[in-house]
Amino acid sequence: MSSSGSLRIGWAEIDVTPESTIDLWGQYYHRKSRGIHSRLSATALAVESEGGAASVLVSVDSAGFQSDFQDEVRTALRSRVGGLDAGKVVLNATHTHNAPGVDLIKGIGWLKELPDVMPIRQYRGFLADRICTAVSEAWAARRPAGVGNALGHARVGHCRRAVYYNRTAEMYGLTDRDDFAGMEGGEDSGVDLLFTFDPAGKPVGVILNLACPSQVMESTYLVSSDFMGETRRRLKERFGADFRVLAQIGAAGCQSPRDLARGYRGAEPDFWHEDGVTEIGRRLLAAVEEALPRAAARIDYSPAVRHTATTVSLPRRRASEQDRAAAQRELAALTAAQSEDTAYESFCEEVRRNEAIPGRPGPYDSKLHQFVLMQNAGAVLSRWKEQDRRPTFELEAHFLRIGRVAFATNPFELFLDFGHQIKARSAAQQTFVVQLCAGTGGYLPTERAESLGGYGGLIINGEVGSAGGRQLVDRSVSEISALFG
Repeated sequence: MSSSGSLRIGWAEIDVTPESTIDLWGQYYHRKSRGIHSRLSATALAVESEGGAASVLVSVDSAGFQSDFQDEVRTALRSRVGGLDAGKVVLNATHTHNAPGVDLIKGIGWLKELPDVMPIRQYRGFLADRICTAVSEAWAARRPAGVGNALGHARVGHCRRAVYYNRTAEMYGLTDRDDFAGMEGGEDSGVDLLFTFDPAGKPVGVILNLACPSQVMESTYLVSSDFMGETRRRLKERFGADFRVLAQIGAAGCQSPRDLARGYRGAEPDFWHEDGVTEIGRRLLAAVEEALPRAAARIDYSPAVRHTATTVSLPRRRASEQDRAAAQRELAALTAAQSEDTAYESFCEEVRRNEAIPGRPGPYDSKLHQFVLMQNAGAVLSRWKEQDRRPTFELEAHFLRIGRVAFATNPFELFLDFGHQIKARSAAQQTFVVQLCAGTGGYLPTERAESLGGYGGLIINGEVGSAGGRQLVDRSVSEISALFG
């Protein structure tokens, strides 16, 4: 098979694993790394069509990053890569909780950096430089290519918010309670795939998008690229060492790799440890292998490529006067009982006790502990103080068309329902929703999650609420329609 067309594609992958001891990012407590389970990487895909329309998508094994980190990468690229619009370089995180942080944080309270780990500023500079190298290599590697899309299926993501008959919800709540009413939301077994092919029809790489964060190992003390890294490893074994995988997380703010309703009864891994990584990697390899023939049967070497980058303004989720008064009362009662430092010490001691219980699955921390409740109440008061001064949240959103496929990005941990809404209303044959992209805005919950409360649904867990989520859906659908108009 041989073909030529107007599409040019370049791939690059680079190791971004720190060799020093690091503070693993993503939990409410510090985790000094004790070794490496699997190495971290950044993968870049450069796409260019006839006429010069070009984009570079970059997937990073990271919990996430503020938009200023992407800005830093773009600034460096402008002096390193000629002919590329750095504004069309778009970064997304795989949301592993087993990598270093990159955001520069205030050195206060429990957030203070540990003295004997790699400083965040140092890793941030290292990561930015490595990403720039990957983008440069992908841009230089552009060659004639084709694309083919397909939908695979794998059982990976499950709703992680348990609901009780008293109309409350808890993230990772117990499901064997007498008052367990069910899981709050649904799940999505679809694996969206866009393969790239060389002119002879050989598969060269794939964009793999699914609605579940790469977080099996999140409570361990090992550096890990988690199940996305395992999937990359297996696909390289299957298709060759040069096969590239750009991993994207779909709308998955309410999802995790654990089936809470069935519980941890030994019928399958508990998906808190390495055996769960292995199992999900096996499932995703099977999904890719099963879908590839369908994609290969309809390779497009001259697909339409269009990219819109825009700023979207959404209303910030507001704290009411009742919210403020309740938070003030709660914080006063909590701090009267014990100081924040004492509460944090108690919180960490509880984590260590839970970790020491043989065979106990995570999570090892409780989002109902006094320390966490202090953080919640304080954050509500901060929101109430600043919300009139900052009534909106501005985000960078990208909408990309490659042939029959559309990509819609957002910076949130977006609840699954919003992703379903975008996909169902999209003008594209297949739509890839990409969360934690071009920045972060915290959780964006549904109206039901807001009413039930619990971690992920609280005011302080994100910048934007369900009303803004509906606006994001409408804007995404409109922008995708324009790409196909």
